[in-house]
Amino acid sequence: MVALDRETGCTRWTSPVEGVEISTAISPARMPDGRDVLIFGVRQSGVFALDATNGAHIWHYSFTEDHPIPMYSGSPLVDGNNVFVPISSTEMGLTMLPWYGCCTTSGAMGALDLSTGTKKWYTPTISDPPKKTGRHWLFVERYGPSGAPVWGAPTLDSKRGVVYFGTGQNYSHPTSATSDSIFAVDTSDGMVRWVMQATANDAYSMGCGIPGHPLCPDPVGPDHDFGAPPILSTLRDGRELLFAGQKSGDVHALDPETGAHVWRKRIGRGGLLGGVHFGMAVHPEHDLVFVPISDRETGQEKRQPAPGLHALEMASGETRWSRIIQSRGCEGCSGGISSGIIASRDLVFFGDLDGRLWALDVNTGETRWQHDSWQQYDVVNGDQAQKPDEEGRGYAEGGAFDAHGPMLADDLLIVASGYGNFGQRGGNALLVFQIKSDDTP
Repeated sequence: MVALDRETGCTRWTSPVEGVEISTAISPARMPDGRDVLIFGVRQSGVFALDATNGAHIWHYSFTEDHPIPMYSGSPLVDGNNVFVPISSTEMGLTMLPWYGCCTTSGAMGALDLSTGTKKWYTPTISDPPKKTGRHWLFVERYGPSGAPVWGAPTLDSKRGVVYFGTGQNYSHPTSATSDSIFAVDTSDGMVRWVMQATANDAYSMGCGIPGHPLCPDPVGPDHDFGAPPILSTLRDGRELLFAGQKSGDVHALDPETGAHVWRKRIGRGGLLGGVHFGMAVHPEHDLVFVPISDRETGQEKRQPAPGLHALEMASGETRWSRIIQSRGCEGCSGGISSGIIASRDLVFFGDLDGRLWALDVNTGETRWQHDSWQQYDVVNGDQAQKPDEEGRGYAEGGAFDAHGPMLADDLLIVASGYGNFGQRGGNALLVFQIKSDDTP
């Protein structure tokens, strides 16, 4: 973990953390004793709390007593002395191994004590225990139900005392009634208030990317996860709605009390790399929900793609405007939006998979500002940068915007450019822009 001065980029402190990679966003919090802390997940190692002033380790916890191989990809949510932790599973990747006995794990939501890091409760997304369902042609046993991982961050509803979160697909058959679903669970004990399943019978594993793989479920599902956090928002007429975006391209507006649909709208093609991935945004003053669509080509779906940003009326789901983002046209390029987005003032900010950063007018979708990050940048850390030039001077290089979206901190726009997964362009640039008086960088 590295702490930088946000005005200069200079390093304040560094703190080594056990594990391969920090895989979630960082959740700042204040402990009951007044200490400012940073809460985050490391992909396979667990959840960590560091002192925000100096990086000192305070506590570390992993849910291994409840889950044999947990994975942490969704950001923890802090409320009071509670830390709510979304849990997926490394078993998803193990399904590429034909000799692996797939699958026995379930996604979950857990709660920790902020002060001590001890467990308060743990709620699996699949309540039925896995059972042996047969063998495949390598005489390896099959198990199910499994999966329904929680990929994204939960959303707090203080008034109702619940957290909302989405789940992904099942890894194997039989499928459960809780995959590709939105959950509402009680913050005090983890009891499930309601579940809304959007896509039933969706079983898919990473083995399905290999022709003839024995661990690809049959029949195979469309992999229509909920990866983006739900959004709870109040309309101008006083009603509250819960908005959830899905990889199918569906946007759901739900009654937060019951999970019942108020409206549902599908945008674009959806699919393995389609639909909504990491986050939507709302602008209550304009009664708009902004929907980023990826819709990368995979050959899976035959619908018309709609990569770009779409503004929907919060009350009805009717389209206010759509802005299709054209690809650069190079091999592996895509104009889609996979990363999280933000709406602030009269602008919506996002980065696309082709490395362009945008600010669009919330009312019209017109471009107010754009920046192309596919370039080399001079850096404040000089020869410490990972990519030196011919003379040994360090520089940063931009790439695809994915997963981690932009953030606003007072008058600064902060974003990381470079995400090399799925054949996209990698990079190593952390970019900070000054917001001008007209609200553009």
